[in-house]
Amino acid sequence: MTTAPNTPERTARPARAQAILTVLEVTEVTPHLVRIRFGGDDTFDNITVNDATDKYVKLLFADSAHGLVPPYDLDELREQAPEKLPSRRTYTVREIDVDEKWLSIDFVIHDDAGIAGPWAKNAAPGDRLVLFGAGGKYAPAAESDWHLFIADLSAIPAVSTALEAMPADARGVIIAHVAEAADRVLPEMPAGIEVKWVDSYDELISSVQELEWLAGTPQVFAHGEREAIKSIRKVLKEREVPREALSISAYWADGRAEDQFQAEKREPIGKID
Repeated sequence: MTTAPNTPERTARPARAQAILTVLEVTEVTPHLVRIRFGGDDTFDNITVNDATDKYVKLLFADSAHGLVPPYDLDELREQAPEKLPSRRTYTVREIDVDEKWLSIDFVIHDDAGIAGPWAKNAAPGDRLVLFGAGGKYAPAAESDWHLFIADLSAIPAVSTALEAMPADARGVIIAHVAEAADRVLPEMPAGIEVKWVDSYDELISSVQELEWLAGTPQVFAHGEREAIKSIRKVLKEREVPREALSISAYWADGRAEDQFQAEKREPIGKID
């Protein structure tokens, strides 16, 4: 195969450094939320840390039947044995301590379907997990007039981290769809933040539509199920929220495994402008 004149050859993307971490502690935060704290002295520094409160990492789950030993050569597996590639799942970092080399992740636990949830449900100290990252862009801006959080259970860890980073005089509103009352847990927050819990996505959307807007322009963090977030985006456009004041994306899509959900982000069905 020859390269066309004046056409640069494609260069391989450099492999992302993998952190091989060990489960240190497992804590049940709520009936459907488990917090796992990981440590990793040898490879922890492979994690790229940023200042975002919605920082996220990619977790790699390898089938034990394939006998893979981390770090995984993902390029080689992709070319020679794609059926052995570890599955990827995206999760928010709940806490991280770079000096002591540990981080925690909150996992939503429902049933035995999927990969990450069942793994977390059965995790115990000493278990290992491989990840890379972190990404993330959002952090609450102290100069914002007020803050609006729109979330479901999947986004509660990111909302919680943002609340802990806010100044004491911050004002705002949280509207969150969390079906079970026992799962409706948030950390201590500024007194000026109001919380409204709702039982369904329809109620989540209508609550945003009917919200009495505070004075000034809000900084908005809206994340959760894809179709609900699409509807909320329309409401925020009607409210004329500036794009630069908006952090919005789908964390998941009903009826989609993550591989399909991630692939659809490049298609019309997966786009949220």
